[in-house]
Amino acid sequence: MKRAGVRTPGARPPLALALPALAAVAFLALPLIGILVRTEWTELADHLTSPGTVQALKLSLLVSFWALGLSLLLGVPLAWLLARVSFPGKAFVRSLVLLPMVLPPTVGGVALLLAFGRRGLLGPWLEGTFGITLPFHTSGAVLAATFVAMPFLIISLEGALGGLRPRYEETAASLGASPVRVFFTVTLPMVAPGVLAGAALTWARALGEFGATITFAGNLPGTTQTLPLQVYLLLQDEPEAATSVSLLLLAIAMGVLIALRGRWTGTPSERGGAGGVPVPDGADPIAAEAAVEIGAGAANETAPGTAPAPQGGATPDVPSGRRWSLSADVTGFTTLALAAEPGTTIAVVGPNGAGKTTLLRALLGLTPRAHAELRLGDEDVTALPPHRRRVAWVPQDGALFPHLPALANTAYGLRAQGVPRAEARREAQAWLDRLGVGHLGHRKPAQLSGGQAQRVALARALAARPRLLVLDEPLAALDQTTRAHVRHTLRAHLAGFGGVCLIVTHDPVEAVSLADRVLVLQDGRALQDATPAEVTRHPRSPWVARMLGRNAWPGTATADGLALDGGGTLVAAEPPPPGTAALAIVAPEAVSLHREKPAGSPRNVWPGTVREITTSGSRLRVLVTSAEAPDLVAEITPQSAAELGLADGVSVWTSVKATETTVVVL
Repeated sequence: MKRAGVRTPGARPPLALALPALAAVAFLALPLIGILVRTEWTELADHLTSPGTVQALKLSLLVSFWALGLSLLLGVPLAWLLARVSFPGKAFVRSLVLLPMVLPPTVGGVALLLAFGRRGLLGPWLEGTFGITLPFHTSGAVLAATFVAMPFLIISLEGALGGLRPRYEETAASLGASPVRVFFTVTLPMVAPGVLAGAALTWARALGEFGATITFAGNLPGTTQTLPLQVYLLLQDEPEAATSVSLLLLAIAMGVLIALRGRWTGTPSERGGAGGVPVPDGADPIAAEAAVEIGAGAANETAPGTAPAPQGGATPDVPSGRRWSLSADVTGFTTLALAAEPGTTIAVVGPNGAGKTTLLRALLGLTPRAHAELRLGDEDVTALPPHRRRVAWVPQDGALFPHLPALANTAYGLRAQGVPRAEARREAQAWLDRLGVGHLGHRKPAQLSGGQAQRVALARALAARPRLLVLDEPLAALDQTTRAHVRHTLRAHLAGFGGVCLIVTHDPVEAVSLADRVLVLQDGRALQDATPAEVTRHPRSPWVARMLGRNAWPGTATADGLALDGGGTLVAAEPPPPGTAALAIVAPEAVSLHREKPAGSPRNVWPGTVREITTSGSRLRVLVTSAEAPDLVAEITPQSAAELGLADGVSVWTSVKATETTVVVL
């Protein structure tokens, strides 16, 4: 793989671009080279240790650090507001933030005088009420430096916050953390590079501030005469000393830039961890996760290489007898009424854009696209903010907080609810043990495999003592072996959950093996809500039928069968009344393939062309397209495929018996 920044051998930049670029580098470098060349190196130490320079340096450090503190206090909340909240006039506020960066510093000083001077807008009030006079005082120098430097912090941090996906903060809220707690325990740690980069730039800019300071605060030795102002005075009488002090400021600025290495926006690390190296999915350096789920009834078996689930008294401290039913009336993009008894697991399925994730986020109170009138047990939680609903969420990728180890991740919800640290860690460890990852509590997410991370995310959600558990495709990113193992573990522990669980999935095995009910969504509406067996036998959605591996064709009933929406007709043994909208379902194994037009009993015979052959276990699935009927899939043995000489582009005939067709009224 070619590394970024490495020039491909033989590739030369065009001279029309290279020459102006080199001229720009020379233009920027020559003034700096001039300082280096003209510096009196033998007198450098004397110049830098002179009383006036030392005093100015101390004052510059004092002013710059106070300016940095004020910028952090005021700028961090403003950066968060600009990055996370939509409000009228947001573009104007951002323009105000950027203005000091493009405004001439002396103009900024004049503006500060007109605002905080003795005859300014606030100056007389500050002096008369509090006795505070800002101009020609050290505090005035701090104010001037803050005015010109704070935008660097705000812009840098806003960029970092913009690069941080909100799912971490939303997951923290679903675990019971208040917005302020989320900000200090999740948001700030994850954008720490942006804060550090912005703080360094802000400090460096405040240290070098000149124009606004001399205009607003004056040039009083020991009071407002900072190092840049000292350079200005030295230029008049001692040019060599001015060059030496300029070199000092240049060295400080270059030191800051080299330390940052161009990381102006401080992009947050999604996979943070001290020295952690991501572990490939399914590759566990401590234990081999090779257990494949066999059958549907191995709930108490222990997978190879994992800790056994604790028994008896080792069970996590979950209030006994607490059970919560679900009643929800969802309106908006997703519209449906949902009710479930405690202990029910509902699989939510449907095509992309059907409203599955919107449903979950409506129950969490995290989306304006839909609103849920939600009751959990005896309590109406509709008006409660997300962190007080007790609805725990496991996103598709788990959204483990990258700066926290697995144990701290799992204990996060308990700590957010006020549980003492020792008790929270004890209960979190019990949940990790129960899910077979207790030995990984010290690891950060970057050091976990996909299966381990998913179990930690599930443990974190269950440890938060939720009343409703919502899982958004929690197994989609896992390989088949790890997915089978996590599915087995998840099924075993959902059996003892006292609330309701909703799991979004595109996997028919998950829908059938984990759920008591299957909720089929289409265009934001509930198309079917039934048991897995009923949905499997009589799916009312073409998408669900295809998800289950069936051929599914919508159409309108006729006297003999269906007129298919995709063209062609299908003869069925028991068609509904003519004019009825219906769905024809044909199992792939009921489709026969022939090289010549078949004779005999089949009522549905179409010519077609083989377009794709894939494996499905020990059999082959053959996609056949036809101008006389919708695309269909046949399932045959490899031996039959060899005998028929099947390959892409081969012409075949397909046949389906009328008795092999199931018609579901829509």
